[in-house]
Amino acid sequence: MTATLSSTRARAALRTSARVSAELLLIFLMLAVTLWILGRMWAVVWPLVVGLLLTTLTWPLTRFLRRHGWKPALAASVVTVLFLLVAMGVVALIAVPVASQSDELTDGVVEGIQKLREWAAGPPLNIGDAQITKAFDTAVARAQEGLGSMVGAVVTGVSTVVNGLVTAVLALFLMFFFLKDGPRFLPWLARQLPGRLATDVPAVAARGWDTLGAFVRSQAAVGLLDAVLIGLGLWILGVPLVLPLAVLTFVSAFVPIIGALFAGFVAVLIALVSNGLTDALIVLAIIVVVQQLEGNVFQPMIQSRGLGLHAAVVLLAVTLGASLAGIVGSLLAVPIAALIAVIWNYVRAQLREPSPEPGID
Repeated sequence: MTATLSSTRARAALRTSARVSAELLLIFLMLAVTLWILGRMWAVVWPLVVGLLLTTLTWPLTRFLRRHGWKPALAASVVTVLFLLVAMGVVALIAVPVASQSDELTDGVVEGIQKLREWAAGPPLNIGDAQITKAFDTAVARAQEGLGSMVGAVVTGVSTVVNGLVTAVLALFLMFFFLKDGPRFLPWLARQLPGRLATDVPAVAARGWDTLGAFVRSQAAVGLLDAVLIGLGLWILGVPLVLPLAVLTFVSAFVPIIGALFAGFVAVLIALVSNGLTDALIVLAIIVVVQQLEGNVFQPMIQSRGLGLHAAVVLLAVTLGASLAGIVGSLLAVPIAALIAVIWNYVRAQLREPSPEPGID
């Protein structure tokens, strides 16, 4: 018997496909409009984001003080002042020396790339100069641009990252209010929303806050351990620019996968230029060992629960964020992807059909 195509089912399938496509187009249009609005409001959104990130770092101490009888305003004030003092100390002790050596760091990376170019043109590879000139020129330009952005973000701390002193002050004030009134936000939000939104939105916000806090605190701790261990190895080998390389390693930890590769590549190039091939290989071995310890020991111990993102998703998110918003996009890509995953998992759980009662057909 020959099966025939049902015109009724075909039309129904086409209508369903058209409806789903139209709904997806509307969703993408809504996302595009949302991103456009956020871009127009970036002067307000960016300090808000920075304030939230700073709050995730300082909230554990504030919570400890509040649990021991401190008033919310007093605890928030003390933690904010302590954070400001620590930030000023970091700027004085680390950012100023890094700023004075940033040009030397960039020149060392460029010289290291040129040495790799000469090595690739000679035996045993014997790659033609015409084949690699364009690629290495592009790499030099990218290295100069990337290092300039990364070092510039580190040099003056928070004020440069948030695009000026005014934005930095606004972010600090927002952090103070988040620390002071944060626990009252979700109950207030629940009272403002109608119906089921009064339950769903605060639940998603609470899960998103936990995920964001886990990411920021764990990446900061892991980045600090990486910077100390790799910096110690560079210091023992006598590699110059130890402090800028350690700071670069710490900052790069907030860009998973790509950040570690970038910081390691820079450290190996500096060792190659200053100390020769043997020390460069030793530095490479140190970085590989530290990265293995990070992936298998540090992060499982420090980060109690993962972000629930596959490594491929993290890599694609960082690449997309960097292409859309440069260094800022690469820093925010993984937290945003994790928050999207939180929302999706919650929606999927709410849409899941309940399992049937035992004994009921």
